[in-house]
Amino acid sequence: MKPLVRIRGVSKFYPRVHRPRERLRAFASLMAGSRIREGAEVLHDVSLEVTAGQSFGIIGENGAGKSTLLKILTGVISPSRGSVEVNARIAALLELGAGFQPEFSGIDNVRMKSALLGMSASHLDAHMDEILAFADIGDYVYEPVKHYSSGMVVRLGFAVVAASDPQLLITDEVLAVGDEAFQKKCIRWIESFLDRGNTLLMVSHSMYLVQKLCRQALWLHDGRMREIGDVFPVTQSYLAYSEERTSAERRHRREQSGDSGLYRIKDFALPDQEGERDLVIGFGGDLRAELVLHSPDGQPPVALFGVMRADGTPVYGVASDFDEIEAEKLDQNHFRFRICFDQLPLLPGSYSLRGHAMDSQGIRLCDTAELRFSVAGESREMGMIRLPHSWNGQE
Repeated sequence: MKPLVRIRGVSKFYPRVHRPRERLRAFASLMAGSRIREGAEVLHDVSLEVTAGQSFGIIGENGAGKSTLLKILTGVISPSRGSVEVNARIAALLELGAGFQPEFSGIDNVRMKSALLGMSASHLDAHMDEILAFADIGDYVYEPVKHYSSGMVVRLGFAVVAASDPQLLITDEVLAVGDEAFQKKCIRWIESFLDRGNTLLMVSHSMYLVQKLCRQALWLHDGRMREIGDVFPVTQSYLAYSEERTSAERRHRREQSGDSGLYRIKDFALPDQEGERDLVIGFGGDLRAELVLHSPDGQPPVALFGVMRADGTPVYGVASDFDEIEAEKLDQNHFRFRICFDQLPLLPGSYSLRGHAMDSQGIRLCDTAELRFSVAGESREMGMIRLPHSWNGQE
């Protein structure tokens, strides 16, 4: 199968042009066709193939080169080295408001953007009501875009893209802007978009969204490919790396009370814990936890549990909506979740269990609490977990 996107050895270099002499030197190098040696290389030797039906998350820290890679893919900028091949009808949501003329009205911008996306006039007329309903900005659609909030711009842009019926959708943190209701609407549309066999390339700092919407992931670090493959091992490696670099933030998160969250943690406990000491579990024992969440609107929240090694390496995580578990309703605003990790296969060592409060759609992480525990026992095995095994065919 011919890939929709093929990137081979792509690099992007920006010359240093702060002083007149540097600008002259960069111009002379370009004219001579020689390599510019002074400046910033934001991408280095990146290769990627995306086939039809794949959903790819591109992750990494700020400045890792994620947005630059998407701009190269969409033809906004050209690579300094390497080749890019795209064989699909693309719709892209990159920088906020890109492609919109601020002096023109929203309805005029809809017509211009739809034309740029290759939509015919008849197709646009047939879908105009759908676009306006999806954007849901009311009479503001007749006002100049320069009067719009950032969320309204994203609403309008996403609505046009949704109506263009692309084969490949490219987004850069588009779900980070806009109110919660619109984010949920976008999530539902992307899920149906993927169910129809289409393809997604998404940049996001939310590992939960990447895991929810993507099946593969590329981790960029300082412009280089750090890891690529199935979404869960790649995102877990990235989270472990982030945890190592933010130990001070982890300590702050353990101490926070959670009062700032809309959906917040009311109580988080390990029932088998005695007194103030950390819980100690025997090797192969059970780990039980109870999480009580506060819901401001009475809607059942989503609970997320994560087991971490003492150094912050993620071991396992599961959300209640993954397993279609309903919360136990204590009263109008409080819901309880009970979980038991049976015959815990963790090797002896120190660990922590995190409880997370999420909204009723499982999209927004609102509050976090953490409890430490340890696994006791003797073992010469290596790693984090014990895998059942046999030697030489013996049972």
